[in-house]
Amino acid sequence: MKEVKIETTLQLFEDISELPKDIQSLMSSAIEARENAYAPYSNFNVGASILLDNEEVITGNNQENASYPSGLCAERTAIYYAGAKYPNAKILKMALTASSKNKLTDKPIPPCGACRQAIAEYELKQGQAIEIYFMGATGRVAKSDSLSNLLPFIFESSVL
Repeated sequence: MKEVKIETTLQLFEDISELPKDIQSLMSSAIEARENAYAPYSNFNVGASILLDNEEVITGNNQENASYPSGLCAERTAIYYAGAKYPNAKILKMALTASSKNKLTDKPIPPCGACRQAIAEYELKQGQAIEIYFMGATGRVAKSDSLSNLLPFIFESSVL
């Protein structure tokens, strides 16, 4: 047997004001998207904002449904729209923010597993890492230089 150790490195900013100006703007659009989320069942609103290499900014938010599996997360809403509207554009950066009507969300909240897999697909497709910034409603912001920091064992097409 061989033991394998996996380490992840993230950068942590105390709040939005410490972010570079372009990321502050991207996070602000994610916050705006979060405010428009449709989350009447979970009361957990998520907003996503994506910067493409063609300088377009795409936003998305979570959209719930009484038939729970029929809803869609903010990250996938934005990614799939970007892929449909700009199929040849690369995703450079993502900003994510989540808030709860039931409790304070002041710690960085990363993408869920399904969203991590979707982001991985696009990172592999474009052959280029995607910077991911994520936060709660307030407080610290975490930055990952690549989805591989958040999902080290990526399921990808070579295994199919």
